[in-house]
Amino acid sequence: MKAKNKKPIKNQTARRRILSMIAPITAENLLQMAATTITLIYVGRINPLVVGAVGISNIMFRIIWTFLKGMGVGASAHVAQSYGAGKNYKILFVTKYGLVTALGLSLFFQQIIYHFAGNILLVFDPSPELLANATIFLKTISWALPFAAVMLMATGIFQGMGNAKTPMIATGILNIFNIVLGFLLIFGKFGFPKLGLKGAGYAFTIGHIFGFVFLIYKLYKEMNQIVVDQKHYNLISKKEELIELIKYGLPTSFEMAFWQLSSIFLSRAILNYGETVYAAYQLGLQAEAISYMPALGISIASASFIGQSYGSKDLKKAKIYYKELLRITIIITVFTGGALILFPSAIMRILTTDPETIKIGSLYLFIMGFTQMPQNLGFMFNGIFRGVGFPNIPVTIAGIGVWGIRVPLALLVSFYLKWDIKYIWYVLVVDLTVRFIIAAILLKRKKVFEKFKIEKKTKEGDAK
Repeated sequence: MKAKNKKPIKNQTARRRILSMIAPITAENLLQMAATTITLIYVGRINPLVVGAVGISNIMFRIIWTFLKGMGVGASAHVAQSYGAGKNYKILFVTKYGLVTALGLSLFFQQIIYHFAGNILLVFDPSPELLANATIFLKTISWALPFAAVMLMATGIFQGMGNAKTPMIATGILNIFNIVLGFLLIFGKFGFPKLGLKGAGYAFTIGHIFGFVFLIYKLYKEMNQIVVDQKHYNLISKKEELIELIKYGLPTSFEMAFWQLSSIFLSRAILNYGETVYAAYQLGLQAEAISYMPALGISIASASFIGQSYGSKDLKKAKIYYKELLRITIIITVFTGGALILFPSAIMRILTTDPETIKIGSLYLFIMGFTQMPQNLGFMFNGIFRGVGFPNIPVTIAGIGVWGIRVPLALLVSFYLKWDIKYIWYVLVVDLTVRFIIAAILLKRKKVFEKFKIEKKTKEGDAK
C-alpha cells in the first residue's frame, strides 16, 4: 500500500476526510463515556459508597491512561509526516518500537499502581471503607493498562494514516464486553459468580483484552500490506528514530496528563463548596462533553492531515486542510457552544432532578458555553503544531494555562478569598481564553505554513 499524496485535493475531498475522522473519534469517546456511566449505575446498586470508590480509582487510572494516550497522539503526528512523505519504512519502525515502548512503560506503571494503590489513593483523603474498596478496584483494573497502552499506540498509528474507523470498532468491542461482562460478574447472572466490585474490575480488564486482540490483528494486516523499502529500513538509525518518536510522544503525554493532575486540585477546590456543588460540576462536565469530544477529533485530524501535507511538502494541500478544519471547527462549536448557552437548564434536567444541582450546573454550562470557541480553536491549533513538528508548543501552553492560571487561581478563590463558586468557573474561562490567544500568536509567529516553503526549497537545493 502506497500513500497517494501528490494528487491535488479539492475542498470537498478535504472536508469529507476530516469529517470521516472526527465522527469515529467522537463516537469512540461517546462509547467510553457510556460504558463508564453504565458501570457506575451497576455498582451503585451494590452500595452508594462503591460509586465513590470507582470514581477516585478511575481518576488515578485516567492519569496514567492519558499519559500513555499522549504517546499515541504524538506517534500519530510522526506517522502522519512519514505517511505524507511516502516513507513507509518509518511507519513500520514506529509500529514495532512504538508498541514495545508503550508496553514497557505501561508494565512499569502497572506494577507501581498494583503495589502502592492504597498509598496513592490517600491523596483523596478517603474514609477507611472508601479507601479499602477503591484499593481493590484500582488494583484489579491496573491489569488493563498494558492492553490499553498498546491499543492507544496502535490507535495513534491508524489515525496518523487517516484511519479512525478501526480504532472506533476496537473501542466498541472493548466497551460492549465491559458492559455485558460487568452485568454478569457484578450481579452473578446466568451462572457467573457474583463478584461485586471485583467483577466490575474484571469486566473492565477483559474488555481491554478483546479490544487489544482485534486492534493488533488489524494492525498486523495493515503492516503486511504496506510497501516498505527494506534497504531504507535497514539503514535508518534505530536510536535516532526512537528519540524522534519520544520527542513527539513525551510532550503530548505531559500535556494530557496535566489535565488529569489538575483535576485533583480543582476537585479539592470545588469540594470546599460542598458535595452538591461538586455533583453539579461533575454533571456539567458530562454535558460539556458534547462540545469537547468533537474538539478532540478536530485536534487529531489537524495533526494527521496537516502532518501528511507537511510530510509531502504540499503547501497548497495544507492550506486547503487548514481552511476546512477552521470552517468545521467554527460550525460545530456554534451548535455545541450555542446549546450550552441557550439551554443549560434543559440539559441539566436530563441529568438530574435536584433543583439546587440544576441551578448550579446550569450556571456552569452557561459560562462555559462562551469558552467553547477559544477552547476548540485552541485544540485545532495544537494539532497543527504537532503535525508540523512543534510538539513542545502545546505542552508549554497547557503548562502555562493549568499551573499558571487554573490551579493557583482556583485554590486562591476557594480557600483564601472564599468567593462564590461562579468565580471558579470564571477562572476556567480565563485559562482557556489565554491558551487560545497564546496558540494563535505562536501559530502566526512560527510562520507554520512558511516552513513548508523553506524546507521544500532546501530540499530542492540539496538535490541540485
